[in-house]
Amino acid sequence: VQLQASGGGLVQAGGSLRLSCTVSRGMFSIMNWYRQVPGKQRELVATISGGDSTQYADSVKGRFTIARDNAKNAIHLQMNSLKPEDTAVYYCNAHSGNVDFWGQGTLVTVSS
Repeated sequence: VQLQASGGGLVQAGGSLRLSCTVSRGMFSIMNWYRQVPGKQRELVATISGGDSTQYADSVKGRFTIARDNAKNAIHLQMNSLKPEDTAVYYCNAHSGNVDFWGQGTLVTVSS
């Protein structure tokens, strides 16, 4: 299984970005977006699970939206009202049982 993340870039504070992640072998019921800043632990940002139930870290609630596109074997993360503290490498994750699959990460940089 391969996950390919894309959509990162440089944006000014208050701006928006849309991250995408395609999955090579179909969708998993639990898909996540994580982010990591150098020197810090990887942080769970958003989850979409069975029935398209969604959960978000408190720091992004109301600003980020996770969604899946089953026809394209993809998930997306719409990020609005971006803040400098959202700067990180963002990783998509597919979770099944005791197994996790990870994408390569895409860098998001938010300038103040």
